[in-house]
Amino acid sequence: MALVYIGTSGYSYSDWVGPFYPPGTQKNEFFDHYLNEFNFTELNFSYYKQPDPGIIKKLASKTGDGFLFAIKAHKSLTHEIADSVEEDLSVYRKGIAPLVDAGKLGAVLFQFPFSFHYTPANRRYLDFLCSSIDGIKGVFEFRNSEWEKPAVFDGLERRSMGTVLVDEPDLPGLLKPGERTTSDTAYIRFHGRNKKNWWNGTNVTRYDYLYEKSELAEWLPRIMAILEKVKILLVAFNNHYKAQAVQNARLLKEMLESSGVKDIR
Repeated sequence: MALVYIGTSGYSYSDWVGPFYPPGTQKNEFFDHYLNEFNFTELNFSYYKQPDPGIIKKLASKTGDGFLFAIKAHKSLTHEIADSVEEDLSVYRKGIAPLVDAGKLGAVLFQFPFSFHYTPANRRYLDFLCSSIDGIKGVFEFRNSEWEKPAVFDGLERRSMGTVLVDEPDLPGLLKPGERTTSDTAYIRFHGRNKKNWWNGTNVTRYDYLYEKSELAEWLPRIMAILEKVKILLVAFNNHYKAQAVQNARLLKEMLESSGVKDIR
């Protein structure tokens, strides 16, 4: 059965001091404390600023054997695509090279906005990305349900690229929970089900949500089916407000262990 890595989407949150990090913990100590419990995290700062290879190498050096990172693609590759995209991608690849070299890159996360529609131009762009990151595991998260098509999944599978399965509010136009995988690495992101703030909230209020055990239990049959098809499952909780992601990551791990899943990192 596949290896399961459970962690959170980011770790550098000041409002985690108290709920997760000990009182008085300084920002430069957050990651060290995070490593006491988790063997996987998503790096999100790379969306806002191209990753610096020196910083990435330092982060990787702090982790032990078996730790994996997912790292978000820079906004120039998903949200603000321009004529400089080939150069932008080259800079990004150099930035993440230390993770590749250390064998600690679980996946590059390409998260597209709702405004990234299913059009011929965007399908060609997706093909360009897949061919340009050959040798790197890419996973693609679509926010618009227009992309929920067998042809999209089949295309990603032919290119050995992953699709991101999501748990998010049940709203028109958003993706529904699923279990279709397209590579040997499966990826699930739990965003919370905050309908009220999804469209109009901030990056804090949108993800202000604590999953009930019954809601996570809905995923157990899907996860069991996924584990039969892949080598690695990465699970990231993005409901980060006041460390709710930590609470739910712990809970899901307990639930999977109780269901007989043994290889949880």
